[in-house]
Amino acid sequence: MATYAEMREIFDDIRNDFRYDHELNGCLNCGICTATCPSAQFYDYSPREIVQLLWTENIEQIYDAMQEKIWACAQCMTCAARCPFKNSPGGLVMIMREVSIKHGMQSAKDVLRPFGRVMLKLITTGNQLSPDMIQPDHFPDWGPNIQKVEGDLKTLRKAIPVRTLQTTDTAWEVSLKTSVEMYTIWEMTGVLSSLETMDENLFDVIEDFIDEKREEYEDWLEEQED
Repeated sequence: MATYAEMREIFDDIRNDFRYDHELNGCLNCGICTATCPSAQFYDYSPREIVQLLWTENIEQIYDAMQEKIWACAQCMTCAARCPFKNSPGGLVMIMREVSIKHGMQSAKDVLRPFGRVMLKLITTGNQLSPDMIQPDHFPDWGPNIQKVEGDLKTLRKAIPVRTLQTTDTAWEVSLKTSVEMYTIWEMTGVLSSLETMDENLFDVIEDFIDEKREEYEDWLEEQED
């Protein structure tokens, strides 16, 4: 459990975000946002509650909401379109999620952990997903419907007429230059520093891979000059 000072620091980071004053303008407590929210129909989540907590600066309950509730938002922004005060609960949730990642909150680590495999695939191949990953053992969180795709994927892929879809390693080849540029973008935009906070082991694996790719690219550039 965080101390009050730690909770206050987290809230201050939320409030000091440059988007905060644009997303929060007041609240009539009319409930239109919650009435039209898809997530509110299935989860213990209310966009009105998020706005009220931030508007009243309820530090402790804001922290509690960041443990689970903010991760139920689907970011559809229906709330922003309907609010008569032009609030954006979805936008506020986005800020809260980013702050939870910045502070390395356990809720953020738990939610983002399953995406590590996709991120590693993206970094190493340039693709988020390849056919060989779609197996029940790889995606148990997808539920029973994943069982429908189990089978001999190599045979299934060969039955598809488009030649570029016949591989189970990757959907398409990504050039070395493109890979290096992607890594650079992720570094400059803070994605990799956020990853280090969330999963240090995965960060180390990806950083080593990036270093190898950059060396390969530099060698390739030297060969082209020769």
